[in-house]
Amino acid sequence: MACEGPLPRDAPRRRSGRSARARGLAVWERFLEAYSAVSRELERDLSAHGLTANDYAVLLRLRRAGPRGLRPAELARAVLLTRSGLTRLVDRLATAGLVERAECPEDLRGSYVRLTAAGRTALRRAYRTQRRRIDELFVVRLDEAELNALGALLDRLPRSEPAPGGRGAADGRGEGSRGRRS
Repeated sequence: MACEGPLPRDAPRRRSGRSARARGLAVWERFLEAYSAVSRELERDLSAHGLTANDYAVLLRLRRAGPRGLRPAELARAVLLTRSGLTRLVDRLATAGLVERAECPEDLRGSYVRLTAAGRTALRRAYRTQRRRIDELFVVRLDEAELNALGALLDRLPRSEPAPGGRGAADGRGEGSRGRRS
């Protein structure tokens, strides 16, 4: 993860006492446990659609990027995979007919990866399941104030590199804005 720089001067400073560090570690471990449990459930649901979490992330990023698609290096950065890992994943998705490679007109040595109609359909079907399960496993367990507070807290933590093609909503259509609840 690329850190967005040091804390601003006006950021609240925390005591670094032993009990604060111990509590911080306990909260971190609980965060990892929750993330792992929810991720396992979502991964199991995706497997019913013949997809992995990485497959879904690639399809979603390509949908957000629009009809042109993304260059492989951009896509690898966006989904936090190595270029070789992404190449293998794209090969598998292309064999399944979910993505295609297209020549890059401005650089004949380069290419774009873009969704096919079958890829859009697979993403739409998987998204319905993902949305329902995210609601069940996460959203309904927190009230609006808690979701807002958690969002604000997470906004203070480092982020991965911004993805080309915009952020969009995680709905597979590239619409909406972060933090909007339906």
